[in-house]
Order: sequence, then structure tokens, then C-alpha cells
Amino acid sequence: MATTQNRVSIRRALISVSDKSNLQILAAGLHEQGIEILSTGGTSEFLKSLGYEVTDVSDYTGYPEMMGGRIKTLHPKVHGALLGRSEIDSEVMAKNGIEAIDLLVVNLYPFEQTISANDCSLEGAIENIDIGGPAMVRAASKNHDRVTVIVNPNDYQEFIDEMATYGGISHANRHILAAKAFAHTAAYDGMIATYLSSTKDTGDKVEFPRYLTTQYRHRSHLRYGENPHQKGAFYVEKNALKGTIGNAHHIQGKALSYNNIADADAALECVKEFNDSPACVIVKHANPCGVALESNLELAYLKAFSTDPTSAFGGVIAFNGKVTEKLAKTITKKQFVEVIVAPEYDDGAIIAFKTKKNLRILSCGQWQIPQQPWQMLKRVNGGMLVQDADILQLTDDQLTVVSKKQPTKQQLEDMKFTWKVAKRVKSNAIVYGKDLMTVGIGAGQMSRVVSARIAGMKAHDAELKVTGSVMASDAFFPFRDGIDEAAASGIAAVIQPGGSIRDEEVIEAANQHNIVMIFTGVRHFNH
Repeated sequence: MATTQNRVSIRRALISVSDKSNLQILAAGLHEQGIEILSTGGTSEFLKSLGYEVTDVSDYTGYPEMMGGRIKTLHPKVHGALLGRSEIDSEVMAKNGIEAIDLLVVNLYPFEQTISANDCSLEGAIENIDIGGPAMVRAASKNHDRVTVIVNPNDYQEFIDEMATYGGISHANRHILAAKAFAHTAAYDGMIATYLSSTKDTGDKVEFPRYLTTQYRHRSHLRYGENPHQKGAFYVEKNALKGTIGNAHHIQGKALSYNNIADADAALECVKEFNDSPACVIVKHANPCGVALESNLELAYLKAFSTDPTSAFGGVIAFNGKVTEKLAKTITKKQFVEVIVAPEYDDGAIIAFKTKKNLRILSCGQWQIPQQPWQMLKRVNGGMLVQDADILQLTDDQLTVVSKKQPTKQQLEDMKFTWKVAKRVKSNAIVYGKDLMTVGIGAGQMSRVVSARIAGMKAHDAELKVTGSVMASDAFFPFRDGIDEAAASGIAAVIQPGGSIRDEEVIEAANQHNIVMIFTGVRHFNH
């Protein structure tokens, strides 16, 4: 919090919370400062059980709680006590017996937890829409020139410390807390609007809400955006999951840049495609340039690096397991790298990385499979595109061999591997692979046949043998030229969605070149 002056002392507090985390710490601090406490319902009972003297709001207002607790704080003696301005409203407050409330501590009915339950009904959700709480929070926040408002239990200790040190709360900190409180009610109302517009009056769900409200918290200011002339910042979701960049812990190294974060996200989401084997993904400019599976992470890294050592320079590396000291030393000796992201690191790895003080090390925690299937948001000028995340996993029964030649067991494994990589390569995507490592990758071209040529060129530059490799394409081949290009490079098997009006022509090309071809029936465009 900020520490500028213009502090306001606190004589009276109103506390009404559903989340009672850290409440004992707050109550002890208020008692130490001799602050009078008003409270409601369960909060009042909880504080009394701890031995603190509490005045029930119903005794203060002279009105009992009504309608099963729906009306507790909706009263002029509460809202006047929060909205009353120093000196300006003193006379009318005195005339109406309104005593100023200097501190409001509120968190709202657990609407989010309620609607997360599998057995939640529309009626149950509506009953957990808080009315009095948001009204009080907005009143106190509006009047933060005099009133301090706290909505997050994690802020109690800092508040108590400032009170104990200075005897009051600074205007700058009241301003910060008011902004946080308005963000809290905005997120709450947005959650309700999204839920209700996702639900019919019968309680049945609709596919996409009529209104979509999202909120992100500022995590860090960036030196600049994608380019130095653009300003940039990083915002994260309220409850970012483990195994995501939004929840990653920055262990060491320089501050992350806009491009670092984008590339780290691309690398992490690609490596999460592989859960059965140690995997390494190296990304450059949002595209995988090397991916491999092996019996351990060090071997996986060496194979991934060998795919495209030139592009790997200054890249971002992601792993799906714990980084060891041995692996850390291998990386630092092998290449210059901007960012490494992994679920965890052993102590030796952290020490080894300290020799490269600028190297950014991110620990993301272990992810859950599958993760939330939506929302994928993409801003366009004047609007937003929304879709489910592409978490579809291909099963063997979805694979159809359409060529005369049948795949070997190893070819089948390599095709499934390259298919997962192609899913994370920018379209048009072509991935060559063999023995569970990428051999060449062609990304982001307007023509699929050009992507195939680039994949072959990349393999040639890395001195990797294409002959006998497999090829994955994120979408169907509209013409046979892509297959002809693959055959010229020595590709032995192709996996692709199929679905072109010229599929028969493409299949015939595969048969002419004695190439295995599998259709998946699934497309993975990644723009």
C-alpha cells in the first residue's frame, strides 16, 4: 500500500463477512485500538464467540433482520453512517441519530462457490445474490475520503499494522482499498450477469452467455509491449490455475517482457499436450522450433535442441517435469535461453541457474488434466471472439488409414506425436518427426506446400535425416502437391484431417509414392 499522509482515525467499524478467514486477526487489532464494532448475523456470533464486545446492527438501527436475513443493513442509519461527509453532513447526521462508521469490512455472499457446485439450482444461485453487501461497499468506497473499506481478508494485517504504527489510515491507502472494493463488486455483479445470461429461466444452460463480463488483475508493468514504441502490462485472472503462466512464480532473472510471456505461454501449452513421457518444447516467436519425448528430461531437451539449434538460440524452453541440477547445467552450457518454465526445480537446478543472472526461471506448478475447456478470448477491433479451448485429445479409434500401405507401430506413435505438435504450430502448420522428436517444422505460411518445403529446409539445415520420417498437417491438403513435396523429402507417412473435395486425388498421390496416410477427421487451426 501507499504511505502518503492525510490519515483518518477509526472509532467505529461495521463487519459483515461470509468468508471469516483472518477475522480473528482483525478483531484482535480493532480491540487493541479500542474501536467499536457493529456486526450482523453469523459474523456477530463468531466475534462474540471469540470474546469480543459487539453491537448487533439491528440494535443500532432499531430494526430487526427481516425476510430471512434478506434485509439487515438496508437502513439510513447504516448508509448515512457510511455516506456522511465530514462537516458537510454532520448536522443532518446528528439530527437523525446517525453515528459515523469509519471502517467497513465486507465480503459478499459466496455466489461463485454456489454456482460451482454440480447440484446448484437457479433458485439456490439467486438466493446467494448479495444485495446489502454491495450497497454498503459502494457507499463506503464512494466516501473513501473519510471511510476505509476492506473486502479482502488478506488486507487485514497490513491495515492493522498501519493503524498500530500511525493511528490512522492514509488517504492514498483508502483510495487503493476503494478501487479494490469497486473491482470486487464489479466482478461480483459481472459474475451474476454472466451466470444469469448463461441460464434459461428453467435453469437449463445456454452454450454462450448473452453478456460476457471478465475481470483481470494488474500483475506487472512491462518495459514495453510487443515493440519498444508500444506500452505494455500483464494482467492475470483472479483464480489462475496451477500450470498456467498467469499463476507462474518468477524465481529469478530479469523482468519478463511482453514477448517473453507470450512465448512462455505458447511453450507451456504445447508441453502440456504430453503427459505420459518426459517432454521438452523450445519455442521461438510463439512457434515450437523443437519438441521431443524421451526417457528423461535431459535427453528430451537434447533432442528438441537438435531439431533447430539456430532458432533455439534466445528461445523459451518448457518442460513437463522437475528440472534437475544436471539438466540445468546442460542447458546453460548448451545455449543462450531467455526463459525456462517448468512445474518445479530441485535446489541444485536453482543454484546452477544463478550463474546466468539474467535467465528468467518460472515455476508454474503441476497442472490438472483436463483443464477448463473455455474461455479462449481474442480481441478484435470493436469486439471479442470467444471459443472453447482446443483440448481435444485424439484417440486411436478416430484414426482411419486411407492408404494402401499400413503404418508400423513406430510410425503410428510418431504420427500421434507430430499431430500434437502441429496443434500448437501457427497455421498453415507442417511438422516432420521421427522417433518422437521433431525433424522440421514449417509454420504460419499462406500456402501449405510452402510450409512443407520450409519443414524440409529446416531439417536440412539442422543436418537431420528426413527419410523415413512422418508428417503432420493441421488441416487437409487441398491439392496433391503437398504430398508430392513430402515424398520428395523422403516422408514415409502422413497424418492429416482429410475432408478436402480432392481427398481421392491426395490419397492416390500417397499410394503412388507408397506413403502411409491417416485421416483424423479433426482440424487444428491455430491463428
